[in-house]
Amino acid sequence: MQFKLTSTKLSAIVALFLVLFDNISFFKHVTEIYEVSMSNLGFLVSLGLILTAVIMVLVTLLSSRYTLKPLLIAFVLIASVTNYFMNTYNVILDDTMIQNAIETNVNESLDLINLKLLGYLFFLGIIPSLIIYRVPVSYGSFKEEIWAKIKSIAIALIIILVMLFAFNRFYTSFFRENKPLRYYTNPTFCLYSSGKYIFNTFYKKETTLKQIGLDAKRAEDGVRKLTIVVVGEAARANRFSLNGYERETNPLLKKEEIINFSNLYSCGTSTAISVPCMFSGLERKNYTDKEAKASENVIDVLKHSGASVLWRDNNSDSKGVALRVTYQDYRTVGNNTLCEDECRDEGMLVGLQEYVDAQKGDVMIVLHQMGNHGPAYYKRYPKAFEKFTPTCQTNQVEKCSAEEIGNAYDNAILYTDYFLSKTIDFLKQNDKNFQTAMIYMADHGESLGEKGLYLHGVPYFMAPDEQTHVGALMWFGEKSKARIDVQALSQKTNLAYSHDNLFHTILGVMGVQTALYDKTKDILTYQQK
Repeated sequence: MQFKLTSTKLSAIVALFLVLFDNISFFKHVTEIYEVSMSNLGFLVSLGLILTAVIMVLVTLLSSRYTLKPLLIAFVLIASVTNYFMNTYNVILDDTMIQNAIETNVNESLDLINLKLLGYLFFLGIIPSLIIYRVPVSYGSFKEEIWAKIKSIAIALIIILVMLFAFNRFYTSFFRENKPLRYYTNPTFCLYSSGKYIFNTFYKKETTLKQIGLDAKRAEDGVRKLTIVVVGEAARANRFSLNGYERETNPLLKKEEIINFSNLYSCGTSTAISVPCMFSGLERKNYTDKEAKASENVIDVLKHSGASVLWRDNNSDSKGVALRVTYQDYRTVGNNTLCEDECRDEGMLVGLQEYVDAQKGDVMIVLHQMGNHGPAYYKRYPKAFEKFTPTCQTNQVEKCSAEEIGNAYDNAILYTDYFLSKTIDFLKQNDKNFQTAMIYMADHGESLGEKGLYLHGVPYFMAPDEQTHVGALMWFGEKSKARIDVQALSQKTNLAYSHDNLFHTILGVMGVQTALYDKTKDILTYQQK
């Protein structure tokens, strides 16, 4: 007689496998708070039993005899990949990270693929999936199947209740004081986050785009304005020598009349959140992706004022910000003439003069950098900028020393210094005909191994300073200095600013008059409360 497993036993085995082999990061973080000792051992075991029971309930509720194996295989495959990223980069797969992953382009995604990831996928995903596929399962009649589901859920709930009651004193602190620990459960939190992302993105009422700033008009001062906003990528403030970093990572910018803002913080910890947030008028405390996409932003307001607006992108895309203005993709050789192993940020300046010369009135240009996009920092700059050595020459940053990672990252900052200097040179060439200005703000920071964290995307409430404290600076041409009190502004560089200030600062720099403009939030006229 052929050996067969019941659906309940198969689900239980897979759930136990997921807990034992794909929740290393979860138990690692748990034991950092609840150390492994005889007094804590029972609680730690109970966590494993509860997580197993939760997965059992989830599988039982979602599956039938026709979907059980596909569901279990999906769980195993998802968990293997999630396991890799949590173990390697110490990241959390919340809905923001899911959104960031989905909105990342193919080339950036390829930077994350390596033999270690494939190893996780093969040994913890593909092999178990093949076993699940081949194992024979006995389901019984429809009535027996329903009864088995009821018993399975009942037993799982009893286990959960008994464990919670038996170790009540532990779970009081676990749920109240250490809520972030549940973000590391695998694959449950990732599945929850995916569901949340899908619901917020696809299952929502159709909304009419909210137009804002229809009253916008340019100041009649007789001088045309040309402003370039550079959106940096993953550039943390404490790696800029302008902010006191011991390495000279800004040798060219220090020669310019730069106004550097050393205390500016981001709206989010990922490009998918920060970029639309910094151009919206919602501010971080009120920001939702849904509301941002349902409303126009500051570059739409500039367009309403009659200004010409151009967005050039060498990153994934504008995250919905530039949908209604001229958009040019500079990740391809068709547009970007400076492409080696990848297209360089400097290529966004090529042909820009022709665009400016063809416009009438004021001009606003956004340059969205590839910047310091990780983990392959060594790809983010030409070899001529490899000043700090040795460097991490792989996308598996966990294989590199802290020095090698830091060197590659700093070289990318050095290239950004060069790119911003070239942007300033471009503006200087136009200073006779325009009031010229450059605003640079990075979208978020980056962890380079501090506290075991790499990359970015940690939920904002628990994100380290490295991921939220970003590089930011401004430069003004001679005609702009006649209108803007640069000396007074230079006395306020250490005040607390954030992405929330960008909306109003752009309006101020461009001299746009609208009821939306709030002088108290414009960095040019900002007074800290």
